[in-house]
Amino acid sequence: MICALMMGRAGSKGFPGKNLKKVLGRRLFEYPLIACKHSKYVDKIFVSTDCPIITRESKKYGAIIIKRPKRLANSKALGEQVYEHGYFEIKKILNKNSKKIELVILLMANAPTITSKLINKGINILRKNKSFDSAVTTSIYNMWSPLRARKIGKYNLLKPFLPFESFGNIKKYNCDRDSQGDVYFADMSASIVRPKCLENLKDGLLPQKWMGRKIAPIPSWGGCDVDYEWQLPMIEFWLKKNGYKKF
Repeated sequence: MICALMMGRAGSKGFPGKNLKKVLGRRLFEYPLIACKHSKYVDKIFVSTDCPIITRESKKYGAIIIKRPKRLANSKALGEQVYEHGYFEIKKILNKNSKKIELVILLMANAPTITSKLINKGINILRKNKSFDSAVTTSIYNMWSPLRARKIGKYNLLKPFLPFESFGNIKKYNCDRDSQGDVYFADMSASIVRPKCLENLKDGLLPQKWMGRKIAPIPSWGGCDVDYEWQLPMIEFWLKKNGYKKF
């Protein structure tokens, strides 16, 4: 059985109510649910939330609600903790019917840049490559290369976030944003993982331990999770490019 697990809480400090913001007439959290509903592989959809609106609307898409406990419904709770809790709740539900989980599609309510096509592609990657732990949507963001990253250091001056020497032969790089080669980001639109990744979080790579260690890319573009209001026009652009119209 292949299950989808979306997490989304009611509160948000940085961008209040972000999960409920509407783009093209739908709330952000609806787009991951639509993608799952249209996937030929997804058997069950689960939503971990403490939000009454997400609860009510997710049920319209056939989702089973997992009540997110208070200890995991705050800004200090880590995503990996929420996914872990949700996964074991799913196991309890499915074990009653003797259902075995093949894969789990991990989604975020504020990451609408996902389609059924991307989900299906990721599932096929894992079915063809049994040694892979996960397949995750990735987007190229060369403008955010770690070579360009800075932090504020002594005397309030900018300094390299990472030592330039860590990039190898520094002489081959220049101000061209593409000089370091393509920079791939796990864009958080979807992480398709094997159950062992959630059962053994301590073995996973930082910062998203739920992905395990052998992580395959699902090529996408412009993917992201929304944390700022200025991202909403970008989301609208992405959705339109992927066939969505005003609802």
